[in-house]
Amino acid sequence: MHTIDALISPQGSLDILTLEEISQLHKSASTGLHELFRQCCLAILNCGSEEDDIEALLARNQQFDVEVVPQTRGVLLQLNNAPISAFVDGEIILGIKENLYSVLRDIIYLSNNLLHKEELRTGAELTALVFQILRHAQALAPRRKPSIVVCWGGHSINTIEYDYTKKVGYELGLRGYDICTGCGPGAMKGPMKGAHIANAKQRRHDYRYIGLTEPGIIAAESPNPMVNELIIMPDIEKRLEAFVRLGHAFIVFPGGVGTAEEILYLLGILLHPKNDELKVPLIFTGPTSAKAYFEQIDAFIGATLGAKAQAKYEIIIDNPSAVAIAIKAYMKEVVEHRQKAGDAYHYNWQLHIEEDFQHPFIPTHGNMANLKLAANLPTASLASNLRKAMSGIVAGNVKTFGLEQIRLHGPFQLKAEAEMLDKLNVLLKSFVAQERMKLPGSQDYKPCYQVS
Repeated sequence: MHTIDALISPQGSLDILTLEEISQLHKSASTGLHELFRQCCLAILNCGSEEDDIEALLARNQQFDVEVVPQTRGVLLQLNNAPISAFVDGEIILGIKENLYSVLRDIIYLSNNLLHKEELRTGAELTALVFQILRHAQALAPRRKPSIVVCWGGHSINTIEYDYTKKVGYELGLRGYDICTGCGPGAMKGPMKGAHIANAKQRRHDYRYIGLTEPGIIAAESPNPMVNELIIMPDIEKRLEAFVRLGHAFIVFPGGVGTAEEILYLLGILLHPKNDELKVPLIFTGPTSAKAYFEQIDAFIGATLGAKAQAKYEIIIDNPSAVAIAIKAYMKEVVEHRQKAGDAYHYNWQLHIEEDFQHPFIPTHGNMANLKLAANLPTASLASNLRKAMSGIVAGNVKTFGLEQIRLHGPFQLKAEAEMLDKLNVLLKSFVAQERMKLPGSQDYKPCYQVS
């Protein structure tokens, strides 16, 4: 494998720092955070890869390293044995360079300046922390009318589904909407790619392709090349809150457990009585071949969270323009509601989120086994626990911590009461059968969980 050594200069929000900040960055990047920083940088340099095997990526790049080099006018990054695919004629690709400094900003700078005593924070303080992280990343645009459409869906989708996400993105781009995804391949890349063609046709230059990720998943879902604003949130819960605070409308494409986690998170929040009057558009969509998939998702939601949850979204099959037209109509309602309520366009402060949705869930075998999955739970509690179960499976599939847990202790054991057992088993088995747990063409999927 060809590699290259390079010294790169500051880019983005870290090009102006105090000497104390420079010293802190250098010290932190050289100590406890170094391995995490190294892995995230490697993921950025691997931009555009559709591989989801973090262990294979790390094994191929054992000699790669990165060092923060302090200087009075900022910090440099010394890359050693970096993948040559990130360079053109010896010069690093600009988008990759920008994203490397996003890693430095979000992993090292935030750890020094914002992320302290998190376990003591209240729900309101956690919401303010998410705001601060997004503000520091310059992701908040207070003078821009609501235009951010969050697109969720799987990194493991087939060609027909991928092409459909591009068509929807194209229709959104024609109407001037910005795209926010989890920043990886598949349904996270397609809408941005489609929107890019539309933006070129409309001669639009201020478009935004926002990628929200977190350290545990970024190496398994390297940012796709379309992302022009990369933000690495500290954990999955803050990533999810960033989506719902930053986004103005939501589209869900076919996906696996990660997509199910996102759906359950948003529905669990929207079902809270304090959010009854809020305008949060949510559309499930896919090609004709995905109709059965959404029928199954809809049936699972109805059987677990009830008809009120089903009323929170609309399903549109095989009609990209209808999706964009619906988003346009819904967006007018969002603008009117926020104006009437006096809420900000750039951050949904009014949305009420219970603390159980905010504090990090650590997917150990004990925590997974202790999740209560029973139909008689309050709806919000059930949604939260189902979301955590899905989050644990994502970790067991692709995250370094989860993979290590499975290697040491075997599959996670999920305990579901009889009424819930069949519903959960049917859904998860369908994800496996449809190859939604791993990328098509990768090694056969071995479940990291058992449901009993």
